[in-house]
Amino acid sequence: MIDYAEGSGKQYHTGVSSEDIGKYVILPGDPKRAVKIAQYFDSPKLVADVREFTTYTGTLDGVKVSVTSTGIGGPSAAIALEELSKCGAHTFIRVGTCGGMDTNVKSGDIVIATGAVRMEGTSREYAPIEYPAVAHLDCVNALVEGAKKTGVVFHTGVVQCKDSFFGQHEPEVMPVSYELENKWNAWLKMGCLASEMESAALFIAGGFLRVRVGSCFLVIANQQRAKAGLSNPQVHDTDLAIKTGVQALRELIQNDRKNNACL
Repeated sequence: MIDYAEGSGKQYHTGVSSEDIGKYVILPGDPKRAVKIAQYFDSPKLVADVREFTTYTGTLDGVKVSVTSTGIGGPSAAIALEELSKCGAHTFIRVGTCGGMDTNVKSGDIVIATGAVRMEGTSREYAPIEYPAVAHLDCVNALVEGAKKTGVVFHTGVVQCKDSFFGQHEPEVMPVSYELENKWNAWLKMGCLASEMESAALFIAGGFLRVRVGSCFLVIANQQRAKAGLSNPQVHDTDLAIKTGVQALRELIQNDRKNNACL
């Protein structure tokens, strides 16, 4: 492969090197959320800020950790995962936002993804569509423990991933409305909890790269609750999702220490 970084030793898109990051990384979408997450680290330092990829590194319980924003969608999330794994990172927790689908999933709740519907394009360039997009069990267990210790209302299950935000929220205006609406109804019948845009790509790329990946999300609102005439306020404060993700990282570090894993 061509060295687009031209011998700098830095990854081309994210601008990081192996010296810059820890082996445990939190992946928000929004660069501003990366700043908020970094405040939970000890001695956080900005190590790279390129395009949508903002990276801070510090320590957590004495272990070097990082946070890198990925922007919106599967393509940039997979690029971040690829480049960070090339630098030695082996554990990733996505902390993001989602829209609820199941009517039991309310605004302000936390969703922990066990798997993802691959209704996006990035994962198809890694694996055939028949291959499932599943979170790493270590990460799921750590996120559940993190959610319990944070004291949040949380749900575990399958989420739907797509590439078009407006294809979800305005499917009726799209030329392929027949497909979008039919598949949306299928996901609902299958018990899909929420819709977001990155986890399918991260789970599939993570499986290929042999790294651990998990995801948790703040539910901003639930369009199915709105359709049913149920209470549906909007919640935009991501602090509880961040606390869940940070605590999950602590759980993973602690468990790895017990098992003498590479920190």
